[in-house]
Amino acid sequence: MENNHSGDINKCPFMHGGNTTAKESVIDWWPNALNLDILHQHDTKTNPLGEDFNYKEELKKLNVEALKKDLHNLMTDSQDWWPADWGHYGGLMIRMAWHAAGSYRISDGRGGAGTGNQRFAPLNSWPDNVSLDKARRLLWPIKKKYGNKVSWADLIILAGTIAYESMGLKTFGFAFGREDIWGPEKDTYWGAEKEWLMPSDERYENVDDPSTMENPLAAVQMGLIYVNPEGVNGKSDPLKTASQVRETFKRMAMNDEETVALTAGGHTVGKTHGNGDASILGPVPEAASPEEQGLGWSNPTGTGVGRDTVSSGLEGAWTTHPTKWDNGFFEMLFNHEWELRKSPAGATQWEPVTIKKEDMPVDVEDMTTRHNPMMTDADMAMKVDPIYREISLKFKNDFDGFSDAFARAWFKLTHRDLGPKERYFGPDSPKEDLIWQDPIPKGKKNYDVNAVKTKIANSGLSISEMVSTAWDSARTYRGSDFRGGANGGRIRLAPQKDWQGNEPEKLSKVLTVLESIAAEFGISVADTIVLAGNVGIEKAIKNAGMNISVPFLPGRGDATDEITDAESFDYLEPLADGYRNWLKKDFVVSPEEIMLDRTQLMGLTAPEMTVLIGGMRVLGTNYGDTKHGVLTENEGALTNDFFVNLTDMSYNWKPTSNGIYEICNRKTGEPKWTATRVDLIFGSNSILRGYAEVYAQDDNKEKFVKDFIAVWTKVMNLDRYDL
Repeated sequence: MENNHSGDINKCPFMHGGNTTAKESVIDWWPNALNLDILHQHDTKTNPLGEDFNYKEELKKLNVEALKKDLHNLMTDSQDWWPADWGHYGGLMIRMAWHAAGSYRISDGRGGAGTGNQRFAPLNSWPDNVSLDKARRLLWPIKKKYGNKVSWADLIILAGTIAYESMGLKTFGFAFGREDIWGPEKDTYWGAEKEWLMPSDERYENVDDPSTMENPLAAVQMGLIYVNPEGVNGKSDPLKTASQVRETFKRMAMNDEETVALTAGGHTVGKTHGNGDASILGPVPEAASPEEQGLGWSNPTGTGVGRDTVSSGLEGAWTTHPTKWDNGFFEMLFNHEWELRKSPAGATQWEPVTIKKEDMPVDVEDMTTRHNPMMTDADMAMKVDPIYREISLKFKNDFDGFSDAFARAWFKLTHRDLGPKERYFGPDSPKEDLIWQDPIPKGKKNYDVNAVKTKIANSGLSISEMVSTAWDSARTYRGSDFRGGANGGRIRLAPQKDWQGNEPEKLSKVLTVLESIAAEFGISVADTIVLAGNVGIEKAIKNAGMNISVPFLPGRGDATDEITDAESFDYLEPLADGYRNWLKKDFVVSPEEIMLDRTQLMGLTAPEMTVLIGGMRVLGTNYGDTKHGVLTENEGALTNDFFVNLTDMSYNWKPTSNGIYEICNRKTGEPKWTATRVDLIFGSNSILRGYAEVYAQDDNKEKFVKDFIAVWTKVMNLDRYDL
């Protein structure tokens, strides 16, 4: 076709209306603007399975035994396009599952294997995940066969578990129930570094004190799952590495015994790969060209697989029989002296000073050739650190004990972010209650709810006391790993009863009243706390001139100190709560950003956040009974006054000090109310102001109340997996 517009020949033919390739966005133009995307990143529009898809219903159709058999067969089949070391994919599948689960950190519950996030950036392209794209692609025929009946998230972890079984380990069990996401988890903060594998100093105040690592991070460098296998900042020092291992595994919810078991068990099978130059590998999956079809790290050296494989840069197996579950790791570690050497890729690793040929592992392709085993700095830490050494020697002399400890630790590693047992599905789910699952006894469901409400209403507790206590009980919930929430009534127990954000003195007074009522009716304190919050809200609704009931679902149980892992619950302590207008101290990030983080963990949307804030303010639930943001003359009535007065242009706002603002009469300058940044953001942010204006309208007073009830009820029931 003839082109008669020669003057436009070099212009881009696309209008870029959808901003598909241009770098500019609202946040690029105004980087300090509050970005609400965290609240809507996994919108249902991204899910190809549709809003009506129910994974639990699909799981009921799954032939579990057939799936497990197919996975067992996979371990030694499909050797054509990506041949396995020693003809067994066990090591590769275990590493895939391990690195999926190992990204979990207990501080905010994010990461982990529960969403299948390893399929997406940045995890799919982390340096520590080299060649795991091949493992997932090897699973594709099985995923294709079973379709919607098994998620990628479940399949990845099951593949690692079956790999261990195929090599001789008696596993502790497996539970289905992980639902896939369909895009990157943009809410997860992996560190501020702009380059992979920058020195550890970037995320420590003092790299010699691992406890100073920036929260909520757990891995020592950007792009690693745990620690640098060559030592702190790549410099070998097993004792120094041991301190980083201890802190890292602690932040991933593991104690010393579990750490030793996992380190040894993970390195009992498989090998490292560094037989070549890592610098010549092709782009990572996310940066690879279209013809690579989502695969990365193409290797031009020889075959690029088998003995030519390059991933971590270290080279060698840990044990004599790398496809067999045995005690070879501890025997190899303690039966030899070790010295530092270089791998063919130039990485620093430990190799035995002397070793019998028959104790060497065979070549991955040629069973007649043997090579030196190797150990990482983290492996050597198991020998030189006094505590790790004692545990390691215990395991060396008790193979059955080691096997059981590892099986349990592997189960914990791969199920930590799946939540309570009520979320487990499948015939291999263990029956035993484990303390890290936050078990809760079943509560009473059939009782006279109205009689309890009447007793609470006449107890003398204020609206603020009832609502605040119920909120504090429920706000600990986080959808990242399904921990926390009102069920269990753990606000009565250590450490929650002593958290500053729970106002211990006031909490003790309220609990004394509610525990007496719970005992009188033979119901759980957990139910009574939530019911009291509902009673307070219903009183406030009547004070606003309406009569609307707040839904209630009985049946919560009460946890005890004996079944509460108090140490791990420390990580759930709120250090700020925008909903109660409270900051424990000033932080680097703004109060409104902290509020967004908490809102996302609770699974709330921006409109839900908006109506909840407006209601909490007029109910008078601020921490310490402060009046910041209580923009009403009728505190204790569930009105839309917060939004009405926030958007009223007869006032203007003036900063005073310490992040506090005064609202003043525009004509007289007379101060009327005070507020915080969290309050003002609902009038200053263009998106949030749009929501605030909806609730400020004269025709939306009843809508405000109904919407508040809906989101309040949602928060109170977030952890009701028993339903």
